[in-house]
This record gives sequence, structure tokens and C-alpha cells, in this order.
Amino acid sequence: MNPPAEPGEPAEGWRPLADRMRPATLDEFVGQSHLLAPGKPLRRLLEGRTLHSMILWGPPGTGKTTLARLVARTCDAEFVALSAVMAGVKDVRAAVEQAQQVRAERGRRTVLFLDEVHRFNKSQQDAFLPYVEDGTVCFIGATTENPSFEINGALLSRARVYVLRSLTVDDVKQVLARALERESHDGGPVTLEPEALETLARAGDGDARRSLNLLEVAVDLARAADGSVTEAIAAEVSAGGYRRFDKKGEQFYDQISALHKSVRGSDPDASLYWLARMFDGGCDPRYVARRVIRMASEDIGNADPRALSLALQAAETYERLGSPEGELAIAQAVVFMACAPKSNAVYRAFGAAMQDAAKQGTLEVPLRLRNAPTGLMKGLGYGSGYRYAHDEPEAFAAGETYFPDGMEPARYYEPVDRGLEKQIREALARWRSMK
Repeated sequence: MNPPAEPGEPAEGWRPLADRMRPATLDEFVGQSHLLAPGKPLRRLLEGRTLHSMILWGPPGTGKTTLARLVARTCDAEFVALSAVMAGVKDVRAAVEQAQQVRAERGRRTVLFLDEVHRFNKSQQDAFLPYVEDGTVCFIGATTENPSFEINGALLSRARVYVLRSLTVDDVKQVLARALERESHDGGPVTLEPEALETLARAGDGDARRSLNLLEVAVDLARAADGSVTEAIAAEVSAGGYRRFDKKGEQFYDQISALHKSVRGSDPDASLYWLARMFDGGCDPRYVARRVIRMASEDIGNADPRALSLALQAAETYERLGSPEGELAIAQAVVFMACAPKSNAVYRAFGAAMQDAAKQGTLEVPLRLRNAPTGLMKGLGYGSGYRYAHDEPEAFAAGETYFPDGMEPARYYEPVDRGLEKQIREALARWRSMK
């Protein structure tokens, strides 16, 4: 038999196990101890029945919706839930009217919860502002995306951001054990082998809802047999794997950042780990290959120019072989680059040159550096006074400058004292001394 419905839920009808297992009190909430343990900030505010607008940011299955419901219940507030996937400004206005009516008739506050708030555009998010400002509603938004990028500054400034963390395996085990106890009470005894509990907990990858859904299927299979959820049943329902990875979301950019920084930090093992995480999560290897090419120029440059060639070859190899054979070539390039000498001298020099190009404006090319393919152009002095470097000692025109007239010659490129750039550094020092 299903327990009583939570606020905002249908009172009757079948509900999934994950929905039925929503905690009814803060003490039943599993995980997020950095927010809800005794003495922690959010716990203190809720115990003082202090309502304030907030953004709950975290991966799927970490309890964002449940926590919003508990906030409303703990503070004795009305709870109105909307999903940005389905709702629009019209629904927001209807919810606000409901909140105004509840306050006028019963003197009760309203928590307006918007799931997937990042899916609302700017104008839709702005619709909340007047009612958050005047206290008509306490706004709680839930998002899996970085609020800095996805939430309007005006709305973000009026809400406190709480970061929810992925649940640990032990956290999920605790949730599953409690759920099994309820299932045994409501539908008859069911046992769960320790190995099966471990498998189901890990299969959720930090998402309690995912593990609870798997447990529900496993319990149905067990009841059709001998009433025991075995390791074999757990493995069967968990087949196919599950990883948190969204090619357009926070996980994607966090992992490519970790890969890039591991290569830059000369750690081939960590580089391989993050590369494997991205492939395991379903990232397009072509995207990774493009980023690897970028790394070769940005972080290795002329310290070992072979890195760029190898990165390009890895991308081409993947195009020829496809998956899964082509990923190995990308891994080879990543390991080579992690072990190669590092230099960002070209990256920095190019950035400085781009700044000067934008700042200096359209300076004329000196006449001596211009090409003179016609008699008219020669007559105007194009190419006059140009010193052909190959005719000079050491093929270097000492004292010549190639910057626009009137612009102070700049020094952008400063090779590092590593790899091939060490030799380039010495050659440049010799040429510069000749000037």
C-alpha cells in the first residue's frame, strides 16, 4: 500500500518506488550533510522556519525536488510545483494567483518550486522577479546546470545557491535498504544479497532515483522466483551501464577541462583516466580529437612540434577506423603530449600580437615590405630598400625591422628553456644581439 501523498502529488494511484521513498523529514534525508547536518547553514535556517528563495544545483537523483518539498513542509508553507519543461509564463501567473489567494485567506506562505529552471529563457525567468521581491512566493529553482551561465543575474541575486553533491555508494545503499524494508512491509518479504546491494548502489552512479528504479525491477523479478534479489538479478537489471555525462552540460565541460589540465600537468595516467571517462560517457571522439589538436598548440607548441603532427594524425586515424579502434590513436596522442616538454610561448605571443593588432589600428605596410609586381608599383617605391635575407650573412638582415613605421617593435615570442624551444631561444638571442 502506498503511503500518503506528498504535497503537490496525486493522492491516489500507483507511484514509482523512487517517488514513494521521498523522505518526510530532514532526519530521513540521505546525503548532503554539508548542508543538512546539525549546525550546518541550511539546517539552521530551516529549524528556525526561515524561508528564503534558493537555487538547488546538483546532478540528477541527489534530492533537489525532495529537499524543496521538505523546505515547504518544515516551514509550514504551501507547495506549488512546476516543471520548466512543460510550464510557461501563464502557469507561473496561475501559481502566483494561487499564492496570493492562500496568503489572503489563510495567511500562509507559498513555496513556488520550478524544476529544470535553466530551461526557462530570460523573459520567462523575469516573470518571477516581482513576486519574489514582494514576498508573494518563496522561489526555489532546481537545476543540473551551472547557475552562473543559465540563471538570469537579477533572479540569481535574489536567491541563495546551494550545491548538492552526488551521493556516495554508502548513501545509496542506505536509501536502498530503507526502500527494501518498505517493499517487504507493503508487498511481502524480499531479501537482498549484499553483493546485489553493492551492484545496484554502484549502478546508479550517485543517482539514488536510478538505483531505486533498478531495485523496483529487481524486486519484481525476485518475487516471480524465490523472493531473493540475487547478484545475478541485480547484474541483469543493471546491464548496459549508466554514467552521468551530458554533452551540452556541466559534466561535459568539467571532464574536458580535467583532461586538458592533466595533459598540461604532464600526468599521462590522469590524462588517460579522463579520456576514458569521456569515451565511456558517450562523448564523440571527434570532439576530443579537436581538443587534443588545440592542446598540442596551446601547451606544447614548439617545445616539441611533433605533438601537433601526432594530434592531427590521431584525428585522421579515427576518421579512417571509426570506433572503437580509432580511440586508441587519440589515446596515443594524449599520452605523448602529457609526456612532452611544455611551452605556451606561442599561445601567449599570439594573444599579445592579437591585442596589439586590435589596439594599433590599420597601420600601413612599409613600402620596402610591399610586393611590386607591376611597373607602376615599382615607380611608387614598392619594395624599394628591401634587404633580401638570403643574401645577408647567416641569412639574417641585421638591423632590419619588419614592423609598421612609427610602431615600436614588440617582443611577443619568448621561447621556454625546454625541448626544441631551448635551441630556438638560443638562436633568437644570437639574432637579437646582431641587431
